[in-house]
Amino acid sequence: MALWLAPDPLILASRSRARQDMLVAAGIPIELAGADIDERALEARNPTANAGEAAMMLAREKARPVAASHPGRFVVGGDQILVLGERRYAKPRDRAGAREQLRGLSGRTHELHSAVVVARDGRAVFSHVDVARLTMRTLSDRFIDNYLDAVGDDAAASVGAYQLEKIGAHLFERIDGDHFTILGLPLLALLAFLRREGCLIT
Repeated sequence: MALWLAPDPLILASRSRARQDMLVAAGIPIELAGADIDERALEARNPTANAGEAAMMLAREKARPVAASHPGRFVVGGDQILVLGERRYAKPRDRAGAREQLRGLSGRTHELHSAVVVARDGRAVFSHVDVARLTMRTLSDRFIDNYLDAVGDDAAASVGAYQLEKIGAHLFERIDGDHFTILGLPLLALLAFLRREGCLIT
């Protein structure tokens, strides 16, 4: 059943494979137009922004310039920030960084703040942020090393060094929050917006 009514595919201003897969699985035709932004520099310019605000700002800065170069098209930007106490995590640079992150998260509860922004003609027309809380079980050094052996380069592909939809599920003992939010895109809120705009069958 075709659900998409808009004449053109949705543009995704993200290189995230998880976001691509979510939209395609939901029956949304997409075009990819990854935005090149310096996320750490943008965060440094807004040091007082909380995690949700920072995720929203980054999602917006991905979507707006792409939308400006694609007149009349809806462009989706997404971003996610992991917070443990007062510390924010970025993607690990390498295996050593992934091991350090897993040791720091082991046995503790962290938050994932996921934001989505839709822009058109260079202006944000929809934004939403959601939070999920995940409790990691206490991990032994042996488990961490075996896990990193198993996931390989994927450990550096996402903040926290895990993908919950894969064997990263073995890291956790409790999860509170929306599954799509954890994967990096508040999909249900985005679908509701697209329905309101007449892009999807209601």
